[in-house]
Amino acid sequence: MNPGTRIHGGPDAAGAALYDFSTNSNACGPCPIALAAVQTADPTRYPDPQFTTLKAALAAHHAVEPWRVTLAGSASEFIFRISAWVRHGGGSRVHLPKHAYGDYAHAAQAWGLTQVDDPDAADLVWACDPASPTGQNHSGWPKVLERCTVVLDGAYAPLRLSGEPALTAEQRDAVWQLFSPNKALGLTGVRAAYAIAPAHAQGAAAALEAIAPSWVLGAHGVAMLYSWAQADTQAWVAQSLDALRVWKHHQISALENAGWTLMPGDANFFCGRPPEGCDLPTLLATLRSDGIKLRDTTSFGLPGWVRLGVLSPEAVDALMAHLHSGN
Repeated sequence: MNPGTRIHGGPDAAGAALYDFSTNSNACGPCPIALAAVQTADPTRYPDPQFTTLKAALAAHHAVEPWRVTLAGSASEFIFRISAWVRHGGGSRVHLPKHAYGDYAHAAQAWGLTQVDDPDAADLVWACDPASPTGQNHSGWPKVLERCTVVLDGAYAPLRLSGEPALTAEQRDAVWQLFSPNKALGLTGVRAAYAIAPAHAQGAAAALEAIAPSWVLGAHGVAMLYSWAQADTQAWVAQSLDALRVWKHHQISALENAGWTLMPGDANFFCGRPPEGCDLPTLLATLRSDGIKLRDTTSFGLPGWVRLGVLSPEAVDALMAHLHSGN
């Protein structure tokens, strides 16, 4: 397992792209309710170090007991923390999705976990549903979910535009569920996340709390997550999905008409491959110089393809104009 250099979508050394297809952030955002909460947060004071009110709000949102809410500085911070906890608990093997976010492998490498192909032979199993970069349902679950530590990354679950989750609600209750709402809210610059512990894992939840830094969240992260748990914010997210579905249909049609091959998927992003004969690195470089950024999926184990977040028709028209110009 050699995860290599960490590669992410979004702004890079050249700054933010005018039309950024490289991230999976909700293109209808930012959510005005959550943005207002973040902007009015008080950064002059420490948050409650126990995060009592926030945990209660998130627990109520998920209809679970507060002990099951584990806060995290970001999804990536939780990925590294739970990998460390598994390793220090004697675990040595990790199972990763075939195509996956690089931090799963980076964390495994940092803590000395060996990758195995069989999820039933692993001590830690990573899943993402819908998965990135494909937007498809995860496959390759262990036969008994409670046998090992299974983490279901639900970063894009609130942005599912079609289909049904791979696991039932009862099955999800048996695994760790990781949420990073900044994507659904269009506020990816605010780093804050949380996980819902399995119903049988109170001891594990306490252990993960014990190895977290104090004030794992600042005032802005607290404000965003508290807003996430409110009904009006959830209503905004649900409403945004209607626009994203229309935009996705437009984007898919435009790319297919331009000769691209597209993978099916259920999320607000999908993978595409340019027509045969296109030099992908050159295309990505020239697009980036014109303020348009796509996400090369080589780091996901999918060379020759790109991931495209669903953006507005204006952004798609700009992409098509570039593609049709032959630049």
